[in-house]
Order: sequence, then structure tokens, then C-alpha cells
Amino acid sequence: MTTCKEASDHVIDVRPLGPALTETNSGTLARTGGLEIVRLVIARGRAIPTHQSRGAITVHCLEGRITFTAEDVTRVLEAGRMLILAAGEPHSLVGLEDSSVLVTKVLPANPVGF
Repeated sequence: MTTCKEASDHVIDVRPLGPALTETNSGTLARTGGLEIVRLVIARGRAIPTHQSRGAITVHCLEGRITFTAEDVTRVLEAGRMLILAAGEPHSLVGLEDSSVLVTKVLPANPVGF
């Protein structure tokens, strides 16, 4: 997986990992002054506990299936499904299958402790 700290004209491959899914780690794909793009690799049964993002986020399931809980509502996201979440909204997720998820974060100006 290629990581670039300042994205401008870089082409980033976000296709499903397929057979390489279980051998790939989560990682930042790009980060600019106001945006961060992360591929999360989530093993079946792995839970990411409730947390918040300082900026708005999108969560796009690239492959597999996860549950995503926000606002006391749990949704199943499968490949090709995406949601948008407001800044500061507590959320959590669980891998129902080995999965990869593309998370795009809007970074607030002057992030402190981010």
C-alpha cells in the first residue's frame, strides 16, 4: 500500500484487496491540510470501540461486511455501501467478515491532539 503525506496528483488504488486482505494492515493512504483518507482492514469479529472524529467522515465498505453503530442505530455496511457521519458523533464498528473500509475524514483547522 502506498502512503503519501501530501496528496496532489497521486493516483491511489482503493480497489478491494481480495486474497491480500488478511495480510494487509490498516494505513493512511493520503493526508492533506484538510483531509485524511485511511483504509481500515477489519478482521471478522474485531470491534473498534466507540470513539469520535473531530471532523465529518465518510465510511465506504470496499469489501466484506461490517456493522456500524451511530446515534444508537446499527447498520450493516457491505461492499459498495457508504455512509456519512457528522463531526463529533460517537460511533463504533464490528467486522462481520474480513473487510476493508475506506474512511475519509475532514480535518478541522488547527487540529489539537488529532
